[in-house]
Amino acid sequence: MSGSPVERAGSTGFIFFFIVLINLSFLSLSTEARSSGQHASFPPRGWNSYDSFCWTISEAEFLQSAEIVSKRLLPHGYQYVVVDYLWYRKKVEGAFVDSLGFDVIDEWGRLHPDPTRWPSSKGGKGFTEVAEKVHRMGLKFGIHVMGGISTQAYNANTLVMDSVKGGAYEESGRQWRAKDIGIKEKACAWMSHGFMSVNTKLGAGKAFFRSLYRQYAEWGVDFIKHDCVFGTDFNIEEITFVSEVLKELDRPVLYSISPGTSVTPTLAKEVSHLVNMYRITGDDWDIWKDVVSHFDISRDLSASSMIGALGLQGKSWPDLDMLPLGWLTDQGSNIGPHRACKLNLEEQKTQMTLWSIAKSPLMFGGDVRNLDDATYNLITNPTLLEINHYSSNNKEFQYFTARRVSRNNHKIYPHHPTGNNISTKHAFGLTSCKEPKANTWSIVDKNRGQICWNQYPTEKLEKPFCLYNRKAPLASEEETKHNQLFQGKVHLQTNYKAESCLGASSKQKLTSKDYSRGALSPCKLDANQMWELHSNGTLENSYSGLCAVLNPVKAEASSNGVRSWIATGRRGEVYIAFFNLNQVKTTVTAKISGIATALRGKKNLEGASCKSHELWSGKDFGPTKDSVSIQVESHGPALFVLHCSQS
Repeated sequence: MSGSPVERAGSTGFIFFFIVLINLSFLSLSTEARSSGQHASFPPRGWNSYDSFCWTISEAEFLQSAEIVSKRLLPHGYQYVVVDYLWYRKKVEGAFVDSLGFDVIDEWGRLHPDPTRWPSSKGGKGFTEVAEKVHRMGLKFGIHVMGGISTQAYNANTLVMDSVKGGAYEESGRQWRAKDIGIKEKACAWMSHGFMSVNTKLGAGKAFFRSLYRQYAEWGVDFIKHDCVFGTDFNIEEITFVSEVLKELDRPVLYSISPGTSVTPTLAKEVSHLVNMYRITGDDWDIWKDVVSHFDISRDLSASSMIGALGLQGKSWPDLDMLPLGWLTDQGSNIGPHRACKLNLEEQKTQMTLWSIAKSPLMFGGDVRNLDDATYNLITNPTLLEINHYSSNNKEFQYFTARRVSRNNHKIYPHHPTGNNISTKHAFGLTSCKEPKANTWSIVDKNRGQICWNQYPTEKLEKPFCLYNRKAPLASEEETKHNQLFQGKVHLQTNYKAESCLGASSKQKLTSKDYSRGALSPCKLDANQMWELHSNGTLENSYSGLCAVLNPVKAEASSNGVRSWIATGRRGEVYIAFFNLNQVKTTVTAKISGIATALRGKKNLEGASCKSHELWSGKDFGPTKDSVSIQVESHGPALFVLHCSQS
């Protein structure tokens, strides 16, 4: 396609050389990783059905897509094809994302593919035939699973399977069932009719999960995306046990967890060694604010050395979520792909450049059956894929200046690393209870049950933020049982006479630009509304095990400005990316001395002379000892590849 991003990036011969080199390196290094038994040696790549089909994809559509991935994307390292959620839901009238009673379950309460959409699953075969076909294409097969047990299985009170001994699980002289292990008070916050947590302290709870994941392995599954267990839905007990079960399997299974709402480096460190991928934001869609929301958390995780850290039987990678590019559907939709990506080309290049230099897994979400040249060239760009797999020392870069270009004047806006876009407004949120800022709650008025946030001296609030212990009426039999289950925990309200209670996690699935603010709703027997104030000043939620904080809310202006990242290549090159978040063109400049400062101890650039090539414009620069500079389009990126030598 004339004028496409890749064609502008350099000559055909240069591109061909990089494609061959990357493909050969990918094949040889992935073979080496398999022989050493290491999981996720590099950020995984693949295709996921969610952004284009939501939950409605059929076997025929999936296999057709997999065939295209095998032919067009596998040569570029995209090796996983993943069926996203609700593959077990019957596509009939009345069925939708959070409907109840439309799922296919077996006698043990385990979910099976809907045989109408997945005809090869008939007779209890599950995904066996689909996985076999995918493997013959040279690909790896993945599925999405929800945390816990389905509400449908709980209501049917199905038996729990003992996959070790065979038959029903028995302990203490009796057989165990779904209602013995399901915790209905801990339903998934954003799919409350669909799934609830399982008590992993019980032998029967562990037996249930073991039977689930052994079945997935028997089907030939290579990749598990485990949802409603991370972020504000945090369930460390389930993540830990599933990780243990995956180690026991006779086949390697890559382990991914989500969603990532309100993730912090502290929370990431609690799970990174247990998994191979973990989401760090809510769902990413084709909205500019969703793209922008990834800069801060990516910076924080890089600064905490979380990129490529120790993971489950290999490495782990912060996951910026799927790439919603090309032909898409809508969030929560009951129909398949029907519209084009809403991001313009500059915004798409910004997303792909950030995902690559932050070393995120690259999971394409668009409809591969309708893959346009511009999108294909973008997601297979050889320079970006080289950076994504083989670069190192990846981090945010601060030593640059930016000059916005307008019709009337040229004005310089120096970069401020600490940022001055924080307003004095605060919002209720959640974080790991290990975060120091979580230890700031105290009882102010015992008679009224008033507890207040003791803000930091630098964060002046207009008035103290306080919550109140709900004074419950005379307890019913159900509430008595509830109080025994949540002994020492209380409902909280925003004022002394309120009739609604504070829940921690959102009842709707959040996108990347959103963050959990808590929600008021009628008081009920729900772990999401139960809180416990500890002696160390943390206010812990019973649903997620996370603690309440007040977070500063970034002003709308935080979507503006310029950001930059830097990394080093495996052949001695230096990569520096500029991201113009402004609504006008901006000239961005970085001095070679600043680049040398950022890489001090990693690469010696003192007094170096550098030649450079800018990817998106296709321009060559240098040699120079002074600086690199370029005018960057609104919402667009620039990416320099520098080759430097000492004079």
